[in-house]
Amino acid sequence: MTEGKAAPAHDDGGESVFTVIVAALANLGVALAKAVAGVISGSSAMLSEAAHSVADTVTEVLLLTALKRSGKPADEDHPLGYGAERYIWAMLAAVATFVGGAVFSFYDGIHTLVAGENLGDPLVSYVVLGVAFLLEGFSLRTGVRQARGEADRSGIPFRRYLRRTPDTAVKAVVLEDSAALVGLVLAAGGLLGGQLTGSGVWDGVASVLIGLLLLCVAWILGRSNAELLIGRPLPEPVRLRIREELLEIEHIEAVLELTTLVQGPREALVAAKVDFRDASSAAQIERACERAEQRLRAAFPMVSRVYLDPTPGPVRRVVARGDESRVQD
Repeated sequence: MTEGKAAPAHDDGGESVFTVIVAALANLGVALAKAVAGVISGSSAMLSEAAHSVADTVTEVLLLTALKRSGKPADEDHPLGYGAERYIWAMLAAVATFVGGAVFSFYDGIHTLVAGENLGDPLVSYVVLGVAFLLEGFSLRTGVRQARGEADRSGIPFRRYLRRTPDTAVKAVVLEDSAALVGLVLAAGGLLGGQLTGSGVWDGVASVLIGLLLLCVAWILGRSNAELLIGRPLPEPVRLRIREELLEIEHIEAVLELTTLVQGPREALVAAKVDFRDASSAAQIERACERAEQRLRAAFPMVSRVYLDPTPGPVRRVVARGDESRVQD
């Protein structure tokens, strides 16, 4: 097998770290303010939003850990690098969103619907919600700006990029901040409904809806990270282009098997069983492998490792039978 060395990744991880730090600081400050406002107003929706922000803060800490640990270079014990470790920590972040946010919101909302609640002065809560909306909006703007930039560089629509991106840190920030803005509107609606009717039902319903929102976000993030941990190939159009690029190389007759694996936001592995011309010398095969590796890395910057395995194609032999002969695979 002809093995390629890992190419340096196009690392703009610093931008992802900045995006996550902005989100973490915003969520931490908002969580404290929401908790105080929830205690003063007695609003279960505000307390659910406080739990939401605490869960988001824990999520950002886990994502920062993921970015730091996944950036370590490959070594003897981990020859393919540590890129996949980010998805383990991102999976834990999705679990934190579910346990720390959704479960508490469901519990608090159902408790309010069953036992009722005594609403206090909602003024503080309205002020906190307004400030939180501005902070979460700034954090979301930072995440969306990075995601749009990546989508533009990749030449794909923003929504498709967000759905399929292997950069789960940015995806988590965009989804969680979007959910945070929706949750703030729900909390405000619960406060307003309770203030106008004098009933805590509105607040309890808002808390349950916030729990459903967090459950949806946790499911999306968990499924995305599980898919990447199991092993996601490069998109089919990219795989087709890789085959075409390999077939353009002199001495390569066929690509018998092609395997691709996403290892990180800007890292992918390509392995292929390649049928070379029978008349090609060992030196010609070596040079063809080098050219193939260079060509793939130039055409697809995300390809960091290339492994080509010279493999004979289907054997064709002549079988004689009396005066007739036939070709048999």
